Order: sequence, then structure tokens, then C-alpha cells
Amino acid sequence: MSSEKHLSDVRFDQLGLHPQLLEGIKETGFNFCTPIQAGTLPVALKGKDIAGQAQTGTGKTAAFLLAGMDHLLRSTKSTDKRQPRALIIAPTRELAIQIHSDALQLGKHTGFRFALAYGGTGYESQRKTIEAGTDFLIGTPGRLIDYFKQHVYNLRNIEVMVVDEADRMFDLGFIADIRYLFRRMPPPDQRLNLLFSATLNFKVTELAYEHMNQPEKVVIESETVTADKVTQIAYYTANSEKIPVLVNLIKSQNATRSIIFANTKRTVEKIRASLEGNDIQSAILSGDVPQTKRQALLKRFQNGEIDILVATDVAARGLHIDGVSHVFNFDLPQDPEDYVHRIGRTARAGASGDAISFACEDFAYSLPEIEEFIGHKIPMGNIDQELLKEIKPAVKINRPPRNNRGGRPGKPGQSNSRHSARKPQHKRTTK
Repeated sequence: MSSEKHLSDVRFDQLGLHPQLLEGIKETGFNFCTPIQAGTLPVALKGKDIAGQAQTGTGKTAAFLLAGMDHLLRSTKSTDKRQPRALIIAPTRELAIQIHSDALQLGKHTGFRFALAYGGTGYESQRKTIEAGTDFLIGTPGRLIDYFKQHVYNLRNIEVMVVDEADRMFDLGFIADIRYLFRRMPPPDQRLNLLFSATLNFKVTELAYEHMNQPEKVVIESETVTADKVTQIAYYTANSEKIPVLVNLIKSQNATRSIIFANTKRTVEKIRASLEGNDIQSAILSGDVPQTKRQALLKRFQNGEIDILVATDVAARGLHIDGVSHVFNFDLPQDPEDYVHRIGRTARAGASGDAISFACEDFAYSLPEIEEFIGHKIPMGNIDQELLKEIKPAVKINRPPRNNRGGRPGKPGQSNSRHSARKPQHKRTTK
């Protein structure tokens, strides 16, 4: 943890968690709960359903994992040992992978088996793992439904149901899939239901009350919509100035371990070519990058082997990477919520960070809506001659191959299988 100031005064060992879980928590080095953990765990440990809201990076994953594991450790139900007893649904591959990693760590001493199901890679290996038997099945909607329809597993023994990033599920059009899975589980009063979201808007709340057992709403408010320790600044730039200003800002601020967001894959490729031409090491994360390569890139970024990640909004949620010092909005997003999720990649777990945005000729119109959404003006930066000084030309970089076994790249978290029950929904944000 980067800071202790974001923690509550509630200790994990005061909650009555199962001893096997306390062993795993102790090995992680955690002692005190974050506010969302302190607010939800005492309720969920009594078997009460939760609809939880908190900012990204505040410990929601550990909250539902600990509650779910404790519930199963104390369960007296006699079930088929090969079928999943807990289903955790995430909107993106990266988030599913992160949840699985955290589950392995926290559940190290429980004896539980954890399986992953997500699109883009590992189709047969994931299938075999699930067929061999699992307690916790963690995955994205498309691949989960694909395997379900092929009878790789069933949902008759589900005792714990978790939906993470519920608002993102709506954004990506996965709600038909979510309802499909809900309707094939035991009734809501026969399972523990946990829903977490960055925002509990009307659609998310309606979903919770329709498919859960009178959930208790737990909202962790912040004084601001964005993370409190993010320093935000915006530069009004001409389109032709964006690349030089970006390169010079990175060098002048020593902005290593940074993420640069753009609205299209073509722009991402252009940015990376310019960074490489100016001796700034970077890598691309977008829907065109095959899943196995994406995982390898993220690991290298986490390990400090890559300084800068250039990404589309596929990376705006689900990435739990400590120590990201800067987030650059090369393009302002057209959806204000995406701005919040992007800059939430920095200042995680109580740390501080910088969010730098370009209000250019193409996307400056998004700025007033973003400022209205976050509830304050974003300070303007001054573009001086140092930021406009000449840079080296871009280098030529080959475009990444298409993924998903030769098919067209899918949306994050989506299997390209024809078995998915998802119906496309209109989304006004250009990704």
C-alpha cells in the first residue's frame, strides 16, 4: 500500500472472518479495512445482500472475495463438488484476471479452486480447468455463456453471486447476458448476492433489486467524483501541437510509469510511433492486441520494464497497477464517466498522481460536460516554448495483428462466440 491515510480504523481481525481467510489476509500485509470494506463486510458476513458503491481503486475486490469465501467456508449445503458454488462476473478480461489473482492470494489457505473464463485466448485450457471442477468461477459474460451452453458447467449449485463494475456492464451492452445467467441460478434468497459499482445509477439499482434479495445499499461518498489525490490540469492545444506537447511534458516531468489514453486505435499507434522516435519506451494496449500479448505487456508494465502504456478505453477500468504517476488524456473522452475512470488509473490506494488532458480542436467540446460531471473546473496549463520545442520524427511501427483466433477483435471482456446472448446496445462514446 502506498499510503495508510485512505484506510478506516476497522481491523480485519475484528470482523469475525474465518481463520483460514485471516491467514491469507495476514500474508498480504493488510491490517485495516478500506472504507468500502469496512462498510460492506460486516453486513455481508451476516448473509445480507450488498449493493456497494465506491470509487475505483478502493478495495472493492477484496470486499466481495472475502465475503464470498467466508460464506462458502461456513456453508453446510451438500453440493456437487465439480460444479461452481460462486460466480463472479466482470466486464473486462483484465478485471477478471485481476480478481482471479487476488482470489488466489486471499484464498491461499482455504482449499478453494478458482477458474477463469474470458475471451481472446485459452479456450481449451479454460474449458478443461472448469470441467475438472471449481468452487469459484470468475469470468466475462460472453465466454461464461459460451461454456454454459455447451454444458461445461451448470449454475444449480451457486451460493454466491457477484457482479463487479455493474455500471460498466451497461456501458458494454452485457445486461442481457447478466440476466441470462441470473435466471439459471437458484432464487436470490438461496444465495449471497453482491453487486459493486462505481455509480449506483437507476439502471444499476433496478438490476440489483430485480435479481437480489433486498440488498443493503452501501455508498462510500467522496467530496469529489474523481480521486481526491489526483492533480488535474488541461492544456488547450491545436491538433498539430498535441504530439510535441505530449513528448515534452513526458520528458520535463519525468513521467515514467504513465498511461496515455486516446479515443481510437489509429491515434494510439500514431502516439506510440512518435514516442519511440523520441526515445521514449512504450507499448500499445487496445482491442487489436491479442490477449496473451496484452497480459505479457501488462506484466512488463507492472514490473517497470515498460515506461508508458498507450491505450484506448479498454484499459480505463479493471487495471489495478500501483505506482502509476501520470495519466494523459491525449484525446478527451466524449463520455464524462470515462474521464473519471481513466484518471482513476493513478492515485490508487491512497497514493497521489497527475492527470493531464488536452482540450484540442476535435474534443474540446467535451470539457464543459466533464467539468459539470466532476463538479469543478479543471485548471488550465500554459503552453510555453519549452512545450512546443521541436521533437524528433516518428518511427514506422507495424500494426498489431487481429486477435481472437483470426476473427475481428471483440470488445473488452467479450468472447466472440456465437453463443453469447448479448444484444448490441448503442453507446455514444467513440472508443
